[in-house]
Amino acid sequence: MGIFDKAREAAENLANEHGDKVDQGIDKAGDFVDEKTEGKYADKVDQGQDAAKNFVDGLGNKNNN
Repeated sequence: MGIFDKAREAAENLANEHGDKVDQGIDKAGDFVDEKTEGKYADKVDQGQDAAKNFVDGLGNKNNN
């Protein structure tokens, strides 16, 4: 198993075990960016948050199948 395989496995385990906390972190990061940019890019930040959450959900769901 290569280093990238190990990293992916670790990310899948993290998403599976702590997906709710990862989602909270994504929300906090988006709020920080919105605050610093005074909401100028809020629509793009929201899109990025949604994409990141979907990716994390996909990682977590792989271990549930």
